[in-house]
Amino acid sequence: MTLVLDAADFLKRCAGLSMVRLQAGETVLIAGSKTGRLLVLRSGSVEIVKDGAQIATVSSPGAVFGELAVLLDMAHTADVRTLEESDFYVANAATLLAHDSAVPLYLATILAQRLDSANRALVEVKHQLHAGEPSSVISDTLEKVQQLLSPRGNGEMPYSRISG
Repeated sequence: MTLVLDAADFLKRCAGLSMVRLQAGETVLIAGSKTGRLLVLRSGSVEIVKDGAQIATVSSPGAVFGELAVLLDMAHTADVRTLEESDFYVANAATLLAHDSAVPLYLATILAQRLDSANRALVEVKHQLHAGEPSSVISDTLEKVQQLLSPRGNGEMPYSRISG
């Protein structure tokens, strides 16, 4: 028996939460704001923009947004905007985390997957630097690291194995 929910099971648990539908081009989260909310992508796709640069696109149902701000008690670190009509479950983070013990574990699993993948990519960069690879190759790998650290649903791993 696994202790970790997959994205489909997590979405089933979210079914009782309020839902919001946003049109293409609408802002989901604003960098520097503090909302205290977790948003869970039900359908659609979003882009994550940091310092004016798109660092990822996400379309995986079950992807969670706002988790770092909530867990670290800080402002959101990136803008999240819809690329198409998108539906989100919206939860007061403190309430959801306190009343469903599976939610913190789901978030921890997502974050651990991102960290593991980013660590692997950083090791790859170190090997590329040591081997004298061209800067374009190293730049591509660093771009992967950015993508790996962006929100994903639990069921999707980076780079065909978590990326976007």
